Amino acid sequence: MHEKGFSLIELLIALALLALLLPLSTAALSELLRTNRQQEAAQMLASGLRNARAAAILHQRTALIHSLNDDWSQGWRIILDVSGKGWEDPENPLLIERQSGGQVLIVGNRPVQHFVRFSAQGNPLLPSGAFQAGTLHICQADQEHSRHQVVLSRSGRVSLRSETAEQALCVGVD
Repeated sequence: MHEKGFSLIELLIALALLALLLPLSTAALSELLRTNRQQEAAQMLASGLRNARAAAILHQRTALIHSLNDDWSQGWRIILDVSGKGWEDPENPLLIERQSGGQVLIVGNRPVQHFVRFSAQGNPLLPSGAFQAGTLHICQADQEHSRHQVVLSRSGRVSLRSETAEQALCVGVD
């Protein structure tokens, strides 16, 4: 009579193969998770900038999106700048706050390093009245590369780019 099932040797070979392949799949899975976190952070930040611009136009007031604790990696807030003092005035109405765990490093070049300010017409303007445009980089961990970029044009258009680019801002930032 022929019995169905696996022999002990077949089971041991299967376990040995599993033990060899498991570390490889774990590394690939962690890289996939890191890439997804970076992409999600870029999309959420782009969405936040678009929401701030829409709020400025809708309310016909200056709206501001600023990084939490001067670090975009920690999150951001959208406020209506009623007093003209920006985030320094706690009386300015808070519209949206998004906190993140800081797992993804986000740095902006000088014009958008800490905030973006939209006029009532939806134009990004610095407090001096000059136009504000810049790029926020989603940095690779422990590398000089930015895999995703959130780009703000002088017209207020926000675009999301997914290009691996060497970025000096990503170096040495903790």
